[in-house]
Parts: sequence; structure tokens; C-alpha cells
Amino acid sequence: MKQLVKVLSAFAMAVSLLGCIASPIEMTPQTEQRLRAHPPVRFLLTFDDGPSASSFWNPTMTVLDSLASNPVQPNIKAVFFVQTGAPRAGDSDIGREVMRREHAEGQILGFHTGTHSHTNHRSLTPEELEQSLSKGSADIAAITGAPPTLVRPPFWNYDKRTFAAYQQHGLHILLTDLSANDGKIWGFNASPRRRSHMLRSMSEVRERIARGELPTVDGVIPVVVTFHDLNRYSARHAREYLQILLDSASAAGVKLAEKPFYDDQAALQRAAMARTVKDSSEAVKLPGIWNWLWGGDSH
Repeated sequence: MKQLVKVLSAFAMAVSLLGCIASPIEMTPQTEQRLRAHPPVRFLLTFDDGPSASSFWNPTMTVLDSLASNPVQPNIKAVFFVQTGAPRAGDSDIGREVMRREHAEGQILGFHTGTHSHTNHRSLTPEELEQSLSKGSADIAAITGAPPTLVRPPFWNYDKRTFAAYQQHGLHILLTDLSANDGKIWGFNASPRRRSHMLRSMSEVRERIARGELPTVDGVIPVVVTFHDLNRYSARHAREYLQILLDSASAAGVKLAEKPFYDDQAALQRAAMARTVKDSSEAVKLPGIWNWLWGGDSH
């Protein structure tokens, strides 16, 4: 089972990186009219797989620098889903130092993995999953002073068993609306079609907003965006990605809030909690090929 999951996951990442990007969905007059009745959008940024343990040009540090200082909006807050048991991530002196910086700067630490590697939670026995969740939550609490409330399952994959285990630990699943599809860390990890991909994805989100599928929190609609802070390409282009999100929203006809990104931790937490999965049987849309891979099997 574990080997099969690894093979399928590698295949899915390769296909998602190489697959064709469809054209944006054309906005109809009906959609345009419906959008007028909805509040503006604010982007809720999330980062998976970190923190980086690299002592040479640490990509997570670069992301934090970019969130703090950029031409779009200063001091942006995000949710970082961390791997506390991975030696190349949070189970290292550098990784723990990075997580302390994230917390000190008002970022939110969410749980991703507590195992030695990026392990699918469904492949763990109940005992292994319990150990992973307990250790990971304790690792995060040692830095923030409180256990995490948000979880992003590795490979977006969960079922009723893992969902129930998350609930027992006070963890709520946060998925995504937009994904940079940058989960590939090694080898070719650039994204030459990042603008066309984001524009297509934004047009899909616009249709969901027009149908009233996304909630309003504090007067705005939180739209979740996912990157991977271990991806050095994403880290180098973090400021550009912020601008791409604004450009894509404008091109897709999506109205943005005066502050297009969250800069307050409490507001970020409220928005994230409002976007979490409420029931294990809830129909969800996963990014890229993951919806096809797990859609009929996850929940």
C-alpha cells in the first residue's frame, strides 16, 4: 500500500506539472451580474512541506522575507503547514529556528506531518497515526504555546478514519481553491506557465463565487491559495506570485478587497476555520489530478 501510494503520488505530481492548461472560463453576463451581489475576495495564502532546514539560501526564509516586504502589501500573514518530524524540515535546529520566526512574525503554524518523511496519513496504522498527530501537535505547541487547529493531509488525502483522528486532536482540514502546482521540490521545479495556470484557476473560483459556494468572513470572501515553501523556484518568485494573483483576479473579473491579503493573524485564523472541511463525507474539489486520484476513494 505504501509503495503504491508513493508511485501514484509521483505520477500525479508529474502529470500536474506537465499537463495542458485550459483557457480561462469566459465570463457570462449572468455571472457578472451575480458577482455584484457578493463581497470582495481576500487571498488566504498557505505553504506546505516546510520549514526548510537548508543552511544555504533557505527558501522558507526567503518566503518570509517576501511576505514581510513586497510591492503589493507589507506584513502579509499566511498558514504554514509544517513537517515537524522530517530532518530536512522541522526536525532540525534550523527548521525549529524558522518555525520560531514564523510564529514571532504572526504566521500560523498548521500540521502537515509528524513522521520522518512526507507520509500519507492513510498508510499509517491507527497507532502510527496517533503517534504522529500527538508528536506533531506537541512539537508545534512547544513553539507557539498552543496545539495547532489546522491540518492539511499530505497529498490532500484523507478518509473517515483519519478525519476522525484529526477531530480527536482538535484539527480541522483546510484544502485549497487555487494551487501553484509547485509540489515538486527536486529536479525541474519551475513554472513557465504560472500566469496562464493561475488565470484559468481564478476563473474557476470566480464561477464558484458567483454560485454562492464560498462563505463570507469579516466582510470578505477568503480564497485559499497553496504554495510549497521548500520549492526554491516558488521562493525566488514569491513576490511575483503575489502580483500574479492580483493580475489574475483583475483579468478574471474578480473584485478584490482593499487589502487583498491577510495581515492580521486573528482574522486569518477566523477565515481559515470558516473554510475547513466540516464533515468527512463532504464533497470537495482537490487541485490538479488529485481530485481524479482520490475523488472516489478519500471520503
